[in-house]
Amino acid sequence: MQHPYHKTFQSLSPLGILIRFATTPGGYFPLHWHEELELLYPLNGEISLLLAGEKHQIPERTLAVIDPCQVHSTYCPNRTSMFLNIHLSKKLLENYLPDISLRRIHCLPDCTKAPLLPQYRELCGFAEKLVLLYIKDTPVFMMEAEGIVLQLMAHLFRNFSMITANLSAPVDIMTMERIRAIITYTEAHFREPVSLDDAAGQLGLGKEAFCRFIKKNMGMTYLNYLNEVRLSHVYRDLQESDASVGEIMAANGFTNQKLFNRTFKKLYGHTPSSVRRCMP
Repeated sequence: MQHPYHKTFQSLSPLGILIRFATTPGGYFPLHWHEELELLYPLNGEISLLLAGEKHQIPERTLAVIDPCQVHSTYCPNRTSMFLNIHLSKKLLENYLPDISLRRIHCLPDCTKAPLLPQYRELCGFAEKLVLLYIKDTPVFMMEAEGIVLQLMAHLFRNFSMITANLSAPVDIMTMERIRAIITYTEAHFREPVSLDDAAGQLGLGKEAFCRFIKKNMGMTYLNYLNEVRLSHVYRDLQESDASVGEIMAANGFTNQKLFNRTFKKLYGHTPSSVRRCMP
Protein backbone atom coordinates (compact mmCIF):
# COMPACT_ATOMS: atom_id res chain seq x y z
CA MET A 1 0.00 0.00 0.00
CA GLN A 2 1.30 3.48 -0.85
CA HIS A 3 1.41 6.06 1.95
CA PRO A 4 1.66 9.67 0.70
CA TYR A 5 4.44 11.74 2.20
CA HIS A 6 3.06 15.05 0.99
CA LYS A 7 -0.61 15.71 0.56
CA THR A 8 -2.54 18.90 -0.10
CA PHE A 9 -5.90 18.02 1.38
CA GLN A 10 -8.69 18.56 -1.15
CA SER A 11 -11.58 17.95 1.26
CA LEU A 12 -11.15 21.06 3.39
CA SER A 13 -14.44 22.65 4.40
CA PRO A 14 -15.40 26.16 3.19
CA LEU A 15 -13.78 27.40 6.41
CA GLY A 16 -10.51 25.66 5.49
CA ILE A 17 -10.84 22.91 8.12
CA LEU A 18 -10.36 19.14 7.86
CA ILE A 19 -11.10 17.04 10.96
CA ARG A 20 -10.07 13.37 11.05
CA PHE A 21 -10.37 10.69 13.68
CA ALA A 22 -8.04 7.94 12.49
CA THR A 23 -6.88 4.49 13.49
CA THR A 24 -3.74 3.40 11.65
CA PRO A 25 -0.89 0.90 12.12
CA GLY A 26 1.70 2.26 14.54
CA GLY A 27 5.34 2.60 13.63
CA TYR A 28 7.40 5.25 11.93
CA PHE A 29 6.14 7.85 9.48
CA PRO A 30 9.23 9.42 7.89
CA LEU A 31 9.93 13.07 7.17
CA HIS A 32 7.07 14.75 5.32
CA TRP A 33 5.28 18.08 5.17
CA HIS A 34 1.86 19.64 4.63
CA GLU A 35 0.73 22.93 3.17
CA GLU A 36 -1.78 23.26 6.01
CA LEU A 37 -1.42 23.93 9.71
CA GLU A 38 -1.61 20.59 11.53
CA LEU A 39 -2.92 19.75 15.00
CA LEU A 40 -2.11 16.29 16.36
CA TYR A 41 -3.86 14.85 19.43
CA PRO A 42 -2.96 11.17 20.21
CA LEU A 43 -5.70 9.13 21.87
CA ASN A 44 -3.88 5.94 22.89
CA GLY A 45 -0.30 6.45 23.91
CA GLU A 46 2.73 8.61 23.32
CA ILE A 47 3.95 9.75 19.91
CA SER A 48 7.52 10.87 19.20
CA LEU A 49 7.69 13.90 16.92
CA LEU A 50 10.83 15.02 15.09
CA LEU A 51 10.35 18.66 14.15
CA ALA A 52 13.02 21.02 12.82
CA GLY A 53 15.66 18.47 13.80
CA GLU A 54 14.49 18.29 17.45
CA LYS A 55 12.68 15.39 19.12
CA HIS A 56 9.52 16.03 21.14
CA GLN A 57 7.35 13.62 23.09
CA ILE A 58 3.59 13.99 22.63
CA PRO A 59 1.87 12.06 25.44
CA GLU A 60 -1.63 10.68 25.15
CA ARG A 61 -4.31 13.39 25.29
CA THR A 62 -1.92 16.30 24.68
CA LEU A 63 -1.88 18.65 21.69
CA ALA A 64 0.97 19.34 19.27
CA VAL A 65 0.79 22.05 16.60
CA ILE A 66 2.88 21.93 13.42
CA ASP A 67 3.08 25.04 11.22
CA PRO A 68 2.62 24.73 7.44
CA CYS A 69 5.54 23.37 5.40
CA GLN A 70 7.53 22.25 8.46
CA VAL A 71 9.31 18.99 7.71
CA HIS A 72 8.54 16.46 10.44
CA SER A 73 8.29 12.76 11.23
CA THR A 74 6.37 10.75 13.82
CA TYR A 75 6.86 7.44 15.59
CA CYS A 76 4.22 5.54 17.56
CA PRO A 77 5.43 2.46 19.47
CA ASN A 78 1.87 1.08 19.76
CA ARG A 79 0.79 -1.52 17.21
CA THR A 80 -2.30 0.58 16.51
CA SER A 81 -2.31 4.37 16.63
CA MET A 82 -5.53 6.29 17.30
CA PHE A 83 -5.51 10.05 17.02
CA LEU A 84 -7.42 13.21 16.29
CA ASN A 85 -5.83 15.07 13.39
CA ILE A 86 -6.89 18.54 12.20
CA HIS A 87 -5.59 20.40 9.15
CA LEU A 88 -6.40 24.05 8.54
CA SER A 89 -5.69 26.35 5.63
CA LYS A 90 -4.16 29.58 6.91
CA LYS A 91 -5.15 31.28 3.66
CA LEU A 92 -8.85 30.57 4.20
CA LEU A 93 -8.65 31.89 7.78
CA GLU A 94 -7.37 35.32 6.72
CA ASN A 95 -10.91 36.72 7.01
CA TYR A 96 -10.66 36.18 10.75
CA LEU A 97 -7.02 37.20 11.20
CA PRO A 98 -5.55 39.25 8.32
CA ASP A 99 -1.93 38.88 9.49
CA ILE A 100 -2.21 35.10 9.99
CA SER A 101 0.40 34.36 7.31
CA LEU A 102 3.01 36.25 9.37
CA ARG A 103 2.25 34.38 12.58
CA ARG A 104 4.30 31.44 13.76
CA ILE A 105 2.88 29.08 16.39
CA HIS A 106 4.95 27.35 19.04
CA CYS A 107 2.78 24.89 20.94
CA LEU A 108 4.19 21.54 22.02
CA PRO A 109 3.53 19.78 25.34
CA ASP A 110 7.21 19.50 26.33
CA CYS A 111 7.93 23.16 25.47
CA THR A 112 5.00 24.84 27.22
CA LYS A 113 6.28 26.98 30.08
CA ALA A 114 4.56 27.22 33.47
CA PRO A 115 2.81 30.61 32.90
CA LEU A 116 1.01 29.19 29.86
CA LEU A 117 0.04 25.80 31.31
CA PRO A 118 -3.57 26.85 32.11
CA GLN A 119 -4.01 28.11 28.54
CA TYR A 120 -2.45 24.91 27.19
CA ARG A 121 -4.81 22.75 29.25
CA GLU A 122 -7.70 24.75 27.84
CA LEU A 123 -6.48 23.93 24.33
CA CYS A 124 -6.48 20.23 25.18
CA GLY A 125 -9.98 20.71 26.58
CA PHE A 126 -11.19 21.86 23.16
CA ALA A 127 -9.69 18.69 21.64
CA GLU A 128 -11.50 16.56 24.24
CA LYS A 129 -14.77 18.28 23.33
CA LEU A 130 -14.20 17.19 19.74
CA VAL A 131 -13.60 13.60 20.86
CA LEU A 132 -16.81 13.53 22.90
CA LEU A 133 -18.74 15.11 20.06
CA TYR A 134 -17.40 12.46 17.68
CA ILE A 135 -18.51 9.67 20.02
CA LYS A 136 -22.05 11.13 20.15
CA ASP A 137 -22.18 11.00 16.33
CA THR A 138 -24.93 13.58 15.95
CA PRO A 139 -26.24 14.73 12.53
CA VAL A 140 -24.85 18.22 13.14
CA PHE A 141 -21.36 16.98 14.09
CA MET A 142 -19.49 19.06 11.50
CA MET A 143 -21.35 22.27 12.36
CA GLU A 144 -20.56 21.90 16.07
CA ALA A 145 -17.06 20.55 15.48
CA GLU A 146 -15.97 23.42 13.24
CA GLY A 147 -17.25 25.88 15.85
CA ILE A 148 -15.06 24.20 18.47
CA VAL A 149 -12.05 24.22 16.11
CA LEU A 150 -12.46 27.97 15.51
CA GLN A 151 -12.56 28.54 19.27
CA LEU A 152 -9.44 26.40 19.64
CA MET A 153 -7.68 28.37 16.92
CA ALA A 154 -8.61 31.73 18.43
CA HIS A 155 -7.21 30.56 21.77
CA LEU A 156 -4.10 29.20 20.02
CA PHE A 157 -3.31 32.38 18.10
CA ARG A 158 -4.06 34.57 21.11
CA ASN A 159 -1.68 32.75 23.45
CA PHE A 160 0.81 30.74 21.39
CA SER A 161 1.61 32.77 18.26
CA MET A 162 3.98 35.59 17.45
CA ILE A 163 4.47 37.90 14.49
CA THR A 164 7.58 37.08 12.46
CA ALA A 165 9.35 38.66 9.53
CA ASN A 166 8.02 38.05 6.04
CA LEU A 167 8.01 34.27 5.63
CA SER A 168 8.12 34.30 1.83
CA ALA A 169 11.73 35.42 1.43
CA PRO A 170 13.33 33.97 -1.74
CA VAL A 171 15.92 31.94 0.22
CA ASP A 172 13.22 30.31 2.36
CA ILE A 173 11.15 29.48 -0.71
CA MET A 174 14.13 27.88 -2.45
CA THR A 175 14.99 25.81 0.61
CA MET A 176 11.43 24.54 0.99
CA GLU A 177 11.16 23.72 -2.71
CA ARG A 178 14.39 21.71 -2.52
CA ILE A 179 13.21 19.81 0.55
CA ARG A 180 9.88 19.08 -1.10
CA ALA A 181 11.66 17.91 -4.25
CA ILE A 182 13.93 15.48 -2.41
CA ILE A 183 11.08 14.07 -0.29
CA THR A 184 8.95 13.56 -3.41
CA TYR A 185 11.85 12.00 -5.33
CA THR A 186 12.74 9.62 -2.50
CA GLU A 187 9.16 8.45 -2.03
CA ALA A 188 8.93 7.72 -5.77
CA HIS A 189 12.25 5.85 -6.03
CA PHE A 190 13.04 4.29 -2.62
CA ARG A 191 12.48 0.77 -3.99
CA GLU A 192 15.25 1.30 -6.55
CA PRO A 193 19.02 1.63 -6.06
CA VAL A 194 19.45 5.33 -5.22
CA SER A 195 22.92 6.90 -5.06
CA LEU A 196 23.97 10.22 -3.56
CA ASP A 197 24.75 11.40 -7.08
CA ASP A 198 21.20 10.52 -8.19
CA ALA A 199 19.62 12.41 -5.29
CA ALA A 200 21.97 15.41 -5.52
CA GLY A 201 21.21 15.69 -9.22
CA GLN A 202 17.54 16.28 -8.42
CA LEU A 203 18.52 19.55 -6.74
CA GLY A 204 21.26 20.52 -9.17
CA LEU A 205 23.88 20.27 -6.42
CA GLY A 206 27.22 18.53 -6.14
CA LYS A 207 27.42 15.58 -3.76
CA GLU A 208 29.18 17.46 -0.93
CA ALA A 209 26.88 20.51 -1.15
CA PHE A 210 23.87 18.17 -1.21
CA CYS A 211 25.03 16.32 1.93
CA ARG A 212 25.51 19.62 3.79
CA PHE A 213 22.07 20.85 2.68
CA ILE A 214 20.28 17.67 3.80
CA LYS A 215 22.06 17.52 7.15
CA LYS A 216 21.31 21.17 7.88
CA ASN A 217 17.65 21.16 6.83
CA MET A 218 16.52 17.62 7.58
CA GLY A 219 18.66 16.85 10.62
CA MET A 220 20.15 13.60 9.28
CA THR A 221 22.18 12.21 6.40
CA TYR A 222 20.41 11.40 3.16
CA LEU A 223 21.24 7.70 3.51
CA ASN A 224 19.61 7.63 6.94
CA TYR A 225 16.53 9.37 5.56
CA LEU A 226 16.34 6.99 2.58
CA ASN A 227 16.60 3.96 4.86
CA GLU A 228 13.92 5.32 7.20
CA VAL A 229 11.54 5.75 4.25
CA ARG A 230 12.26 2.15 3.21
CA LEU A 231 11.84 0.86 6.77
CA SER A 232 8.48 2.58 7.21
CA HIS A 233 7.15 0.67 4.20
CA VAL A 234 8.76 -2.56 5.41
CA TYR A 235 7.02 -2.18 8.78
CA ARG A 236 3.60 -1.75 7.19
CA ASP A 237 4.20 -4.59 4.73
CA LEU A 238 5.10 -6.89 7.62
CA GLN A 239 1.67 -6.16 9.09
CA GLU A 240 -0.33 -6.19 5.87
CA SER A 241 1.43 -8.80 3.68
CA ASP A 242 2.05 -12.55 3.92
CA ALA A 243 5.36 -12.28 2.03
CA SER A 244 8.55 -13.39 3.79
CA VAL A 245 10.77 -10.90 5.59
CA GLY A 246 13.43 -11.37 2.90
CA GLU A 247 10.95 -10.69 0.11
CA ILE A 248 9.63 -7.57 1.84
CA MET A 249 13.17 -6.33 2.50
CA ALA A 250 14.13 -6.69 -1.17
CA ALA A 251 10.86 -5.23 -2.45
CA ASN A 252 11.52 -2.05 -0.46
CA GLY A 253 15.03 -1.36 -1.71
CA PHE A 254 17.30 -3.17 0.75
CA THR A 255 20.03 -5.37 -0.72
CA ASN A 256 22.16 -5.90 2.40
CA GLN A 257 20.63 -8.21 5.04
CA LYS A 258 22.94 -7.10 7.86
CA LEU A 259 22.31 -3.40 7.17
CA PHE A 260 18.58 -4.05 7.02
CA ASN A 261 18.48 -5.94 10.34
CA ARG A 262 20.68 -3.38 12.08
CA THR A 263 18.76 -0.29 10.90
CA PHE A 264 15.37 -1.91 11.55
CA LYS A 265 16.28 -2.78 15.13
CA LYS A 266 17.82 0.65 15.73
CA LEU A 267 14.65 2.42 14.56
CA TYR A 268 12.00 0.13 16.05
CA GLY A 269 13.81 -1.48 18.96
CA HIS A 270 13.04 -5.05 17.85
CA THR A 271 13.59 -7.40 14.92
CA PRO A 272 11.39 -7.66 11.79
CA SER A 273 10.39 -11.21 12.75
CA SER A 274 9.10 -10.04 16.12
CA VAL A 275 6.62 -7.74 14.36
CA ARG A 276 5.09 -10.84 12.76
CA ARG A 277 5.08 -12.80 16.02
CA CYS A 278 3.19 -10.04 17.80
CA MET A 279 0.47 -9.86 15.14
CA PRO A 280 -2.96 -11.08 16.28
